[in-house]
Amino acid sequence: MTAAELPHSATGTKILPGDFAIWLFILAELSVFALLFLLFAITRARFPEMFANGQANASIGAGLINTVALLTSSYFVVAAQRALLNNLRIKTVINIVLALACACIYLVVKSYEYMHIGGMGFGLSTNDFYFFYFGLTGFHMLHVILGMLVLIFLSVKVYLGHYHSGRINEFESGACYWHMVDLLWLILFPLVYVLQG
Repeated sequence: MTAAELPHSATGTKILPGDFAIWLFILAELSVFALLFLLFAITRARFPEMFANGQANASIGAGLINTVALLTSSYFVVAAQRALLNNLRIKTVINIVLALACACIYLVVKSYEYMHIGGMGFGLSTNDFYFFYFGLTGFHMLHVILGMLVLIFLSVKVYLGHYHSGRINEFESGACYWHMVDLLWLILFPLVYVLQG
């Protein structure tokens, strides 16, 4: 057996999961969000009272439910990848479906939250807090929807037998994207809902 045929752990080399291109994309996405988070923090420092009043109308309970939903979805994506590594095709699909169900909980709760705040008369143009609140969480929500489409695509390909333990690179790329979406929420939730300047 040549070095090229050995598992990566046996050769001592370490590589990132998925394609290199997905990591460039993730880096670009994280950079955009980092800039938005920085602008949010700077604006909050300038208008602390406005942001404190706005945060008082944002439901921390809803944010916590969404945090648990997204973290649980990431758990199921990890479980799906583990099942795929063991060539358990149906178990992989079931775990992806469970991840999608958790993502749906996020969408329902976030939509309810938007309707509730909108019903109170607040919108994008109300003030800087609501501009960032709807802008940041809405932008993130679009990423969740895109991530769900990626998971659906992966589940179909798994079901059709396109992936197996020796052919998992594309699946890993999709999983990495989903974990990025969850990571962004773990920053977004305390920043927008909890922390005060």
